[in-house]
Amino acid sequence: MTGKIALEEHFAIPETLEDSAPYAAGAGWSTLEQRLLDREHHRLSEMDTYGIAFTILSLNSPGIQAIADTRRANDVARLANDRLAESIAKRPDRFGGFAALAMQDVAAATAELTRSVRELGFIGVMLNGFQQAGDGTDVLYYDHPRYAPFWARVEELGVPIYLHPREPLPGLSIYEGHPWLLGPVWAFAHETAVHALRLMTSGLFDRHPRLTMILGHLGEMIPYNAWRIDHRISKMPKGIPAQRTIADYLRSNVVLTTSGNFHTPTLRAAIAEVGVDRILFSVDYPFEHTADAATWFDRAEIAEADRVKIGRGNAAALFKIAQV
Repeated sequence: MTGKIALEEHFAIPETLEDSAPYAAGAGWSTLEQRLLDREHHRLSEMDTYGIAFTILSLNSPGIQAIADTRRANDVARLANDRLAESIAKRPDRFGGFAALAMQDVAAATAELTRSVRELGFIGVMLNGFQQAGDGTDVLYYDHPRYAPFWARVEELGVPIYLHPREPLPGLSIYEGHPWLLGPVWAFAHETAVHALRLMTSGLFDRHPRLTMILGHLGEMIPYNAWRIDHRISKMPKGIPAQRTIADYLRSNVVLTTSGNFHTPTLRAAIAEVGVDRILFSVDYPFEHTADAATWFDRAEIAEADRVKIGRGNAAALFKIAQV
């Protein structure tokens, strides 16, 4: 399929590059480093080869969310956004941008969000999980009441928020001695799923019904557990702040991407749970291979009309991108 739109596609700047070093072994780091820093050449060649017409770029994880010092985090976020804007200005027909934000200072994050959308032309935000703060051991989740002005501005601007995984902080005992369970194997999805569920059960989407949250990897396991989550919540003697079920939010305020989860039975299950209109194609470049993502998707045993929706139509509508 040609004309695909992809939206979990990462780049790095020198200030955040080393964050990605743990996800490449040996000589593989040289290739990953080059591809993260390249925002135009090899990236465009791969897009052309595998039928991707438009890509929304985002800073590598954990990026700004791992910078505890508020001033430095704000400075690096602004720098990353400015550099991304420069690349988009060169090829606005091929690239869009997700803003990077430092979330310690709600007012500053809200201001940078506004600048990124209204001045730089970005079409969304990517938050790489919880924000470290203080001495680096403090963690901030975005269901806290302090973020009320931020969420109000997101809704006002009408841009989606991509909640992207990051590693839990060292010392979480369940992973000690089992490093192979960290990262994309399991810890990424677990951490992100809990954060997303905190946002959904906090009543965020009741207060701001026009908000859209994006979850990668076909939903970080939540769609396939939604019935049981709702079933058990309904048995609790005390209610929760949310006014609707997790299944309801998945079908009204959440969209999923195929990033890094190239498995047709899982895709079909996601379609059955949330509907085909709420699923978008993505690669997770350069941590995943474009060839793997595109070849799988182009051949996946789904209806051709569904392939076109997932491949480009849904993303074009969500981000107001001219059909490519």
